[in-house]
Amino acid sequence: MTPRAFYLFILAYCIAQGLFALPFLFMGAWPVAGFMGLDALALFIAFRLSFRDARAYETVDVTPVELVFAKVGAGGWRREWRFNPAWVRLEQKVHEEFGTQSVALVFRGETVEVGSFLGPDQKAELARDLTHALATAKRGPRFS
Repeated sequence: MTPRAFYLFILAYCIAQGLFALPFLFMGAWPVAGFMGLDALALFIAFRLSFRDARAYETVDVTPVELVFAKVGAGGWRREWRFNPAWVRLEQKVHEEFGTQSVALVFRGETVEVGSFLGPDQKAELARDLTHALATAKRGPRFS
């Protein structure tokens, strides 16, 4: 949702809440109208937090020499892990009913979860792609 669409949505929601609050104001139940305003404020805050959290992302770069995994938070902080792809192991937890629950890189006893924000199908696809990338990196560079 674009920022303009977000503000139009909030404006339309506030107008609708105002229209629904008018009968309560006329009946003398003004606290109900106030709580309806709190609903609009809570929706605004929830959307703003969601937009802020959506700025977070993760990157995985796999080469024959190094695997670099970086998490970048919504606030701009960055945490980076570097692994030797020949020794890193991909670990995934799969629930028979709910699908892939987690995907992690394991290296020298250190476990780092990858794609924790993804759904089960996306985690399974990530695990498949990472497995392929690690196998390619372990084979080494291909010269033709």
